[in-house]
Amino acid sequence: MKNYSYFCLLWVLTLSLNACTDEQPATQRTIEVKSTSNTQAIHRQVINYLDFKDSTDFINARRGFIATLQDPIIRNSDGTVAYNLNEFDFLQAPAAVSANPSLWRQSQLNRIHGLFEVLKDKIYQIRGFDLANMTFIASENGWIVIDPLTSEASSRAGLDLVNSKLGKKPIKAIIFTHSHIDHFGGVKGIVSEEQAKQDKVEIIAPEGFFEHAISENVIAGNAMLRRAMFMFGQLLERSPKGLIGNGLAQVAARGKTGILKPTQTIKQNIQKMTVDGIEMIFQNTPGAEAPAECMFYFPQWKAFCQAEEINHTLHNLLTPRGAQVRDGLKWAKYIDQTIQLFGKAVEVSFGSHHWPTWENQKILKLWQNQRDLYKFIHDETLYLANQGFTMSEIAEMIQLPDALAKAFANRDYYGTLRHNAKAQYQLYYGWFDANPAHLNPLPPTEESKKYVEYMGGTENILAKAQKDFDKGEFRWVAKALNHVVFAEPQNQKARELLAKTYTELAYQAESGVWRNFYLVGAFELRNGTKNEIYQKNQIIPNPDILTNLSLETFYDYIAVRLDRRQAVGKKYVFNLVFPDIKQQISLYLENQVLHNRPGVLAENATATITMNKTTFDDIITQKSSGTQKYLFGEIKIEGNRDAYADFQKMISKPFDNLFNIIEP
Repeated sequence: MKNYSYFCLLWVLTLSLNACTDEQPATQRTIEVKSTSNTQAIHRQVINYLDFKDSTDFINARRGFIATLQDPIIRNSDGTVAYNLNEFDFLQAPAAVSANPSLWRQSQLNRIHGLFEVLKDKIYQIRGFDLANMTFIASENGWIVIDPLTSEASSRAGLDLVNSKLGKKPIKAIIFTHSHIDHFGGVKGIVSEEQAKQDKVEIIAPEGFFEHAISENVIAGNAMLRRAMFMFGQLLERSPKGLIGNGLAQVAARGKTGILKPTQTIKQNIQKMTVDGIEMIFQNTPGAEAPAECMFYFPQWKAFCQAEEINHTLHNLLTPRGAQVRDGLKWAKYIDQTIQLFGKAVEVSFGSHHWPTWENQKILKLWQNQRDLYKFIHDETLYLANQGFTMSEIAEMIQLPDALAKAFANRDYYGTLRHNAKAQYQLYYGWFDANPAHLNPLPPTEESKKYVEYMGGTENILAKAQKDFDKGEFRWVAKALNHVVFAEPQNQKARELLAKTYTELAYQAESGVWRNFYLVGAFELRNGTKNEIYQKNQIIPNPDILTNLSLETFYDYIAVRLDRRQAVGKKYVFNLVFPDIKQQISLYLENQVLHNRPGVLAENATATITMNKTTFDDIITQKSSGTQKYLFGEIKIEGNRDAYADFQKMISKPFDNLFNIIEP
């Protein structure tokens, strides 16, 4: 079982963020790197369209500032850097020509960090220490903590700052708003598993949280991880020509992550609960931004936690790293329900990302704009699709009304209008547009070779591409040169011109995610993946995730890892028994397919393997090998041991997480 491996956590990827200073909105420009006149013209259009003189967001982002860390470097227990608060200091300057001024403005806001008072003596937030916010609610006997960040180091640093400025108090409850790791991964930085049990800390989460948090990104995780390297740009340099943030925040903290099982679950659509003397009304919102998520209201304070359903950006209806499509209609209906339930009374609304909003009418405007944003995208996409327009055509045609488009909170900083329209098309129709030419196209390399041939050869394409580059037709140049690179991967002239094209598209992008994709693509065209930067940033497996996987999910993943070429003509049935947890599972290999049946033992099994779950956990976390455990008598095999050994050899090694994307 020594190849039973490790899984990579998609979000544990990065460094960064920054200090509470007096940034001003990006209304002036300074030349720091070159960009084309076409790119600068697009920047001017953005400046002319949006109201950059509106400083409301900057006022709100700084409001209630108490303090930040004196030492800007947050370190993991092994001394490595978890987060550098000064990495984005360059954003204090006016927007560079190498960045969309609207995205620069959003990054200026996101880099403001420290401890903030949201509601006097009641609600506080740690912002800018990680990808998400960590919120502290003053309860009768201590703190209720909401979303303890991604890494233990960041959450511990946040708690230390709270203790030093507000006085040390015990943690009485922790609320996980949803099942993404940046909202629970740092939990053991503020309370250990033993301490949580000893102090009877309530762990509250929406129904399905634990299962989704553990299983998300496992079966499809390797490809998601690779794509996330593009989406979040964690290996890009922090500079005006590199990473400036992803719109939702800057980057995630590096370091150890963990999870604690909930002790209380939000199961009802609307559920009231009193937590350490604080009355709360939970609103369950599964299947919108996350598979399991909840928002909640504090009636005595007229305060609302909007989790990640309401943000100061357009969110993703299909995240580019890869995930299941999200339903914009459902998302809009949840926000509308929030307006109906709490809209008349609410006076402060705070979230898992970005800064709070105060005053009833301003909150309602934010909520209504976000509701209408997702509903418009959904409805307009279906309106156009029902007239026969395809996914790509709709993405080009869809345009928000000015009332929505001019609101900074609705801009394309994280999700984008074009991708979200495509997502809603995919939700209803799938990727196929019904054109017979698209039923069975050639794969990329073969297709590209034919394109190059039809277009008169490489040199002809390069000459035309340079002319179109000079005219600023970057989208077409990217398409044409991508064919050249896939047809001739070693063509350095094509690679360099495509890298320059991606760089210009990055400088134009209002979306931090799109910018990162383009810049990582340019980097890999020039440097590949076999370089020092990539090799120094290998992802470390997470023991908490591995050991908390259900047996069914684990063996579903093993079925994906099966090398079916070695399973030709073989038929095995194995029983696995785990006495210490009183669980069992049977595995069935036939027709080069592996099935599992949890809780069931097969009759006439090829072999039965018995071990404690603790032994199993040591093997899958690579603390020991299956052979060692067997020799020490911790694994018992009854039946055909050779067949079981043969089965283990069929399980491939962990997937390469640096497979090619920008070339074949």
